[in-house]
Amino acid sequence: MHTQTKETQSELTPQSVLEMMKEGNKRFLSKSVAGRDHHQQVKDTSTGQYPMAVVLSCIDSRVPVEIVFDKGIGDIFSARVAGNIVNVDMLGSMEYSCKVAGSKVVMVLGHTKCGAVTAACKHTELGNITALLSKIMPAVDELVLPDVELTSEVIEEVVVLNVKNAIGQIRKDSPILKEMEDNGEIVIVGAVYDVSSGEVSYL
Repeated sequence: MHTQTKETQSELTPQSVLEMMKEGNKRFLSKSVAGRDHHQQVKDTSTGQYPMAVVLSCIDSRVPVEIVFDKGIGDIFSARVAGNIVNVDMLGSMEYSCKVAGSKVVMVLGHTKCGAVTAACKHTELGNITALLSKIMPAVDELVLPDVELTSEVIEEVVVLNVKNAIGQIRKDSPILKEMEDNGEIVIVGAVYDVSSGEVSYL
């Protein structure tokens, strides 16, 4: 597999990148990942980077973004924080990825059995974790009602809503990314990774 260059990046469209990521996850699932020379990719990217996408995902160790999309060095900007929450630093990182470095897709990737979402659902309070979990609470407050039993199914519904809320926040709080999306320069999409199967589902 080739390393992204300025030329190959410029030929990509948001839809073609999304399709490449879907195909990569299919290869991952079928155990037919592409052959890569990572040492060569280190050399190829040493003078510049031209990633195709930026993925905002959780820090969960079971969700290594490049691996599950079968991508190599220089392909993806990986923005990771517990609960794949959006804050000003993440917005700035995504704006850099797209407006400055030319990425075509912004993906918010949640995942099943998310510890951060589960902790938010249980109203966990602990040090700086409390402030982080507060950014997941809008999804919790909408779905975890006083008369609702906190089942694994409800927690997975919160995972999905948390991703949707993050996408809404990106569009609201980043005029740069919103304008790029409106102009067809990028797409902003949500997805959920299943830690049991390895499959990415798109919202």
